[in-house]
Amino acid sequence: MIKKLIDKLLGKPAATARKSAQGKRVEVPASEHAIDLGLVDDNAIRVVKTLSDAGYEAYIVGGAVRDLLVGLRPKDFDVATNATPEQVKGLFRRAFIIGRRFRIVHVVYGRGREHEVIEVSTFRAVMDASAAEQVSGNEKTSKSELAGKTHVVDAAGRVLRDNVWGPQIEDAARRDFTVNAMYYDPQRQIVVDYHGGIKDAKKKVLRMIGDPATRYREDPVRIIRVVRFAAKLGFTIEAKTKAPIREMASLLHSVPASRTFDEMIKLLQTGHALASIEELKKQGLAGGGQGFFPILDLVIENGAKHPDRAKFVNAALADTDRRVGEGKPVAPSFMLACMLWHDVLDGWQRLKKKGEAPFPALTQAVDAVFDARIGDISGRGKLGADMREIWLMQPRFERRTGNGPLTLVEQTRFRAGFDFLRLRADAGEIDPALATWWEEFSMADPEDRPHMIQDVRKTERRAPRQASAPAPAAAEDDEDDLPPAEGSSDAPRKRRRRRRKPAGPGSSSGTEAS
Repeated sequence: MIKKLIDKLLGKPAATARKSAQGKRVEVPASEHAIDLGLVDDNAIRVVKTLSDAGYEAYIVGGAVRDLLVGLRPKDFDVATNATPEQVKGLFRRAFIIGRRFRIVHVVYGRGREHEVIEVSTFRAVMDASAAEQVSGNEKTSKSELAGKTHVVDAAGRVLRDNVWGPQIEDAARRDFTVNAMYYDPQRQIVVDYHGGIKDAKKKVLRMIGDPATRYREDPVRIIRVVRFAAKLGFTIEAKTKAPIREMASLLHSVPASRTFDEMIKLLQTGHALASIEELKKQGLAGGGQGFFPILDLVIENGAKHPDRAKFVNAALADTDRRVGEGKPVAPSFMLACMLWHDVLDGWQRLKKKGEAPFPALTQAVDAVFDARIGDISGRGKLGADMREIWLMQPRFERRTGNGPLTLVEQTRFRAGFDFLRLRADAGEIDPALATWWEEFSMADPEDRPHMIQDVRKTERRAPRQASAPAPAAAEDDEDDLPPAEGSSDAPRKRRRRRRKPAGPGSSSGTEAS
């Protein structure tokens, strides 16, 4: 009686409360869930079979099951199992344990650009906050305190480490939304559902498992994820799940910038980029100087002040959505280059007005934008390099004589640079005839391209010169104003001056932009 009185006053014991939040296991047969096995990745099935043949439980899990239920072909397939990371690694020829906050295994099939990664995670236990180790500060400043610990939270309740293995029922309870907490066995073709995920998927509702405020506090990125899923799937956010979002949005400032950046990229590559931005604005997470996504804030601010800029960015995002819908690859570098282009353009024009030569002015403007808008993310290798190349390629499209066009059209990133040029033309930023010429030039037979360059040279000779325009330098061709060719050294090139030879029959008098 005393125990019942204490429980009534203090609430259910922690263990009982956790059990009530874990749901009840329901196995749904193929006749009810109607998942098309043809949409399931062969390598994901192979991973599940290998684990089950070795005596372990294994299921396709999470977003892949959610997408299969609504008839979509998942982009990625994850597998969950009761095997530990070390046990998983021992079953596959090419498997790698990664992560510190959450240890998982990447099983790799294929090589080169065609390789595929199946992510395998071990069932995790529900975290008992009262038993978790607490550390002060954030993960970055608490590495020594984190060593050797399992469940670790900071003072704000954010989970810093979660590597306690547990049963599947607890693994389901610790996932975020009901539609992401289902497990599919492709061999028996059953879906294991603990929290009514199938029902919510059919109703197109996003519902948080457990107390939403607590779950957002554990991982603030869930605030971004609920927006992404709502935009991608066309789902509504359940009232209790949506209620704490604005109040708890400030927690996103504690998330490492690199992780927030990655989530922004995911938002814009769902195939519903424009819808994602609108959903962010609707939930008070973008625009208005919130600072969660500085790049998106800049785009929204520029779009409000300059409708022509909004037209350019919207065209780029719509093009990204189209490519995703057609199953074509999309490059985050291209999308980001479009979103930040007018920031680069403003700086470029400003420096040219101050007397800087065009290409040095452009490189300085690019560097300034990276420092101001992207920061340390700019060091992410290929992403930053591709963005720079797209931008630095733009003035080269203006030169259509000499050997420059022949060199440019053969570069690896030419197609991305040209697509960027085409968007600029569609937005009215440049003469559409320039984009049309480059499209025809890129599709022409190699032997016909020199003739197209000759035609441009003849047209430029016939064009009347402005009386006030300065005469071109007759004795020199300054190549320092041109971007370096792909693969060239970053070191400054020695300035070469060439005397112009008298034009004779068949001779070329145009400048070369190599």
